[in-house]
Amino acid sequence: MHSQKLKDLQHHHDFAVINKKGERRTWQVLVLTFLMMALEIAAGTVFGSMALLADGWHMATHVAAFVITLFAYRYSRLHADDHTFAFSPGKVGVLGGFASSIALGVVAIMMLVESGERILHPRDIHFDEAIIVAGAGLLVNVLCALLLKDHHDHDHNHAHHHDPHEHHHQDHNLKAAYAHVLADALTSVLAIIALATGKYYGLNWLDPAMGIVGALIIARWSHSLIRETSPVLTDESLDLHYKTTIQQAIEQDADNRVADLHIWCVGPGHFAVIVSLVSHHPQSPDYYKALLKPFYRLKGLGKLSHITVEVNQCMGGDGC
Repeated sequence: MHSQKLKDLQHHHDFAVINKKGERRTWQVLVLTFLMMALEIAAGTVFGSMALLADGWHMATHVAAFVITLFAYRYSRLHADDHTFAFSPGKVGVLGGFASSIALGVVAIMMLVESGERILHPRDIHFDEAIIVAGAGLLVNVLCALLLKDHHDHDHNHAHHHDPHEHHHQDHNLKAAYAHVLADALTSVLAIIALATGKYYGLNWLDPAMGIVGALIIARWSHSLIRETSPVLTDESLDLHYKTTIQQAIEQDADNRVADLHIWCVGPGHFAVIVSLVSHHPQSPDYYKALLKPFYRLKGLGKLSHITVEVNQCMGGDGC
């Protein structure tokens, strides 16, 4: 009897993103990107193209980012059922996405510095050979994007092995990998435009200029991904509007007063709630959890997956 009661009271703690198909596709993208990276760095150095060299460097950091992505997937999978983490390894994938966004920012800075140096000190460019390599790089990027796109668009169908139809579980890890592939494709397109313009119109300065344009766009992607992942990693509280609405739902019932309320993200699409309340006529915790039922699913954010209620009886007068 005790064991059954305990089982009913125990919370579900499986908030990790397990995306085996996304992991497998990321391995394929890693191999393709590594091969193209080596070719572009070598070709950019030999043929004197900053745009091509920048694309190769860009790919090099993406290789490192994909390794981070794969590590996050594997680590989450291995620790999904143990007690290493208080709320499961749900934030490991988010951490992988954050680390990848930092890598994107480093790429942008490197591209800006090298492009500026090439503008001040132009170099001879072998346009024909460089254009061929840049075209091959674009084809590889398109293939990689196709490999990841389907799983990026539908990651909510694969994100959680206990709740396959939950639509708010966002795989930040896979999203970061997809952003890296798109950034690669962008730099390849810019390289082709710069090289073709330089060859046919003699505007050689466009080669390093395109490196600067690409760096600025990549920096913006990096900033966006950092803003998306950092609140989860730092346990940023839910928006004040939601907190106020939840507090009002509790306090509008009887003479309840909320003494303390904490709501934070414990994994993609999952929020934990701790509420401490005081009342002259306290009820069971389940009674107050029922008051929160309208908020179990937060529109556009996720759901309240872990709710803890502390009930205190007011022994004084109106001061409670």
